Amino acid sequence: MIGLVRVSSAATMIAAGFSLAACGGAPVGTTALPPQQIAQAQGAAQPACPHIVGRPTCLALIESKGVISPAVAGWEPSDFQTAYNLPSSTKGSGQIVAVVNPYDNPNVSSDLAAYRTEFSLGTGKFAKYNQEGQKKNYPAPNAGWGSSADLEAEMVSAVCPKCTIYLIEATTTGVSDLEAAEVEAVKLGAHIVSNTWICYDSDTCVDSSDFDAPGVVYLAPSGSEGYNKTGAPAVFGSVVSVGGTVLAKNGSTYSETVWPGAGAGCATGVTKPSWQHDPDCTSRTVADVSAVAQNVAVYDSYGYSGWNTASGTVLSVALNAGVFGLAGNARSQNAAENFWTLSKKKRNKEMHYISSGNDGSCGGEYLCQAGTKQFGTYSGPAGWGTPDGIKAY
Repeated sequence: MIGLVRVSSAATMIAAGFSLAACGGAPVGTTALPPQQIAQAQGAAQPACPHIVGRPTCLALIESKGVISPAVAGWEPSDFQTAYNLPSSTKGSGQIVAVVNPYDNPNVSSDLAAYRTEFSLGTGKFAKYNQEGQKKNYPAPNAGWGSSADLEAEMVSAVCPKCTIYLIEATTTGVSDLEAAEVEAVKLGAHIVSNTWICYDSDTCVDSSDFDAPGVVYLAPSGSEGYNKTGAPAVFGSVVSVGGTVLAKNGSTYSETVWPGAGAGCATGVTKPSWQHDPDCTSRTVADVSAVAQNVAVYDSYGYSGWNTASGTVLSVALNAGVFGLAGNARSQNAAENFWTLSKKKRNKEMHYISSGNDGSCGGEYLCQAGTKQFGTYSGPAGWGTPDGIKAY
């Protein structure tokens, strides 16, 4: 197994190339330069879709077309599989991971095939549905949201190439459409449902009852604007809230630190799950777990001319969805409960501790700062860490 060492490296975070990152403004009270500002400072980034507070928002920032073409840059499936000690070549068959995303990407199937071919992942099992479960009558296309769909399908494939992937396309970003797509994913047989979007500063933009079907693991991004900036569906206790990390490699050793854009904090007004027991938040604490959220290779021929690199917690959501697929036991899980109730001994063996980095300013405590040990190995932006195998899942 390749070892992971958790180190802080501001230079690594700023220098790493990326083209899809967080949409929106700077984190509240942040002390680290947010990924969006880094990209904008490089003069190459534009939001993929508008950030509307309280409404479903995609978490993509797009760099200029052709910046890295034709070369492939960024982290690849072999990096995720090795860094996280994953049984990607043997597990995942028969597991259905559904991705819920509004609007259509007409090239998503061929883009996924191109990604899998580039990285020798074999022929994948993929199907696209509208929100009524039809393999036709797809919504109107949208380049920004279409990139999000490409990104998520590719990341699930990266860690779980044997998983079956369903893309459920909601007609619009309207609440009723997204809720219909969420319900349809379960009707189609998915026991893992990955969401690409967030409603910043709102826990009521969608109905939590559409995210709590028995025997289904729902995942959503914690946000991409740093500390104290999160929202539904990630704040629901029935949803696994996924934060982000920055990955680096020195020789054969991988290292991670907090991705500074990762959403985290105390979701005021949202009932705290019975299995959460951290001391400084009486409401739902975000996030639960994390994975790579910066400098990842993605392919999108519809909106952005082929190979790009990507950032954002939408990446880490999809990677974690794939890990749940490898574990193959979503039917027996209760959201993120297992991560919070593992014994210290098991957690040390089954999760990679993120010991450095922050996503803003919160007085230096665990809700925004890694490595405090105020609450064991937990930190808001990285949750309980990243996968070390599949046993914690």
